[in-house]
Amino acid sequence: MSLASQLDRYLAVRRSLGYDLRTSERVLRRFIRFADDTGAKHVDPDLFLRWDASQPIAGSSTRSARLGMVRLFALWLSSVDPAHAAPPRGLLPDRTTRKRPYIYSEAEIGGIIAAASELPSTYGMRGLTCSTFFGLIAVTGLRISEALALDTDDLDAATGVLRVRHGKLGKERLLPLNPTVVDRLTAYTTERDRLLGRAPGQLFVRCNGDRLSEWSARASFARVSRTIGLREYSRFKLHGKGPRIHDIRHTFAVRTMIDWYRTGKDPAREMIKLTTWLGHANPDHTFWYIEAVPELLELAMARATRLSGEGEQ
Repeated sequence: MSLASQLDRYLAVRRSLGYDLRTSERVLRRFIRFADDTGAKHVDPDLFLRWDASQPIAGSSTRSARLGMVRLFALWLSSVDPAHAAPPRGLLPDRTTRKRPYIYSEAEIGGIIAAASELPSTYGMRGLTCSTFFGLIAVTGLRISEALALDTDDLDAATGVLRVRHGKLGKERLLPLNPTVVDRLTAYTTERDRLLGRAPGQLFVRCNGDRLSEWSARASFARVSRTIGLREYSRFKLHGKGPRIHDIRHTFAVRTMIDWYRTGKDPAREMIKLTTWLGHANPDHTFWYIEAVPELLELAMARATRLSGEGEQ
């Protein structure tokens, strides 16, 4: 099958998954025309570099975006014919490349929450707050800023709905919670109020009753990460280097998507739900996880190949 025919199949399958590929199609058709003109039968890094050199001068971000488009197409091709070789991610320099997320295992998430509950403080508030805070992000995928800004009244325990008032770009959304999550948050507020001797307006608090700050949350997370071996001690950097709190949000998104593929759900139908849940302004921000996480990319390509084969029968 010609590269042009393979591209038609590739675009059709990816569109069936919900992708908007108008820009990618224009770029990839230019790439295929170049391959045909030079007599290339297979895609590899050398072909991409020769095509890239033939294009009008562009910035590093534009060239890197082209690389990403060709790379995904080449991965598709290589799943059918091993003679194709996908260009590596770092083939071109790009200062705007997003950092690949760290995906925690279930055991690591459990270790973080357990170690956080043991954080020392005068009345035990630090351990209570941080373990609940990290746990809530793990089961909802909230941004750190969104979780910190929660007030006690944002939780409607009767209906099991959490109101996120301070989302990105000022957007508000409602999240229906699992009953076990509601029970855990209710238990937290009950013990919090007992330790403080009053009911504060803010949901997550420090020992003095003030709202948990981002600095305090990150410092506690760094200490917990070092305790369970996820970060090494750094003499000159207070928090050290290693997986971040924000990677817990990434983990929630990725595990949700992996579950779709493993249980046979239609990602195109489910994606808009996840985009809304996470508070993404653009579905492309959610689709990014497929390209950023190798396991997800493999599952997506396998599903796309299977659907393509069924369509030919």
